[in-house]
Amino acid sequence: MTDLRIERTAGEASLLDWQFVHNAIIPTAALSFAEVAERAGRNQLSVAYLGEALVGCSTVRPPGADAPVATVIARVMPEHRNQGLGGQLYTHGLELARDLGAEVIETCVVESNPEGLRFALRQGFVETERYVLPGDTVPFIDLRLV
Repeated sequence: MTDLRIERTAGEASLLDWQFVHNAIIPTAALSFAEVAERAGRNQLSVAYLGEALVGCSTVRPPGADAPVATVIARVMPEHRNQGLGGQLYTHGLELARDLGAEVIETCVVESNPEGLRFALRQGFVETERYVLPGDTVPFIDLRLV
C-alpha cells in the first residue's frame, strides 16, 4: 500500500491541480477554471498526491433529493496507473458517496481511457449508456455499480 494523500479541493491551487488532471485525462472535454470552480460548488472534488507529486483527482456528484444516486469518478495520471492508486481514490469517493446517502453508485469513463473502463468493470460496474457530447467526437460511457 502506498502513502496516497487525498485532499478535498480548497482554494485556487488545488482546483488548478484538479483541472490539470481532468484536462490531461479528458482532453476532448477540457474544463476552464471557471467551470471547475462551478463544479466544486455542487460536487465534492478531491486531488490525490504521493508526496508532492500530483497523481490523480476524483469527483463525487452527491445524490439528489429525488433519487439516492451518486456518481463517483476517480482519475489517475497514466504514469501512476497500475499501482493501486485508482483503487484507493475510488474507495475514498465511494465511502464519501455512501456517507452522503447514496444507495446507487454510477460512474462515467471517456472511451479514450480503456484502462479506466477496465478498472470500472473490475469494480463491478456495468455499462448503461454511451453518448457523444455536442461538438465532441469521443464517446462517454456511463456505468452503474451492480
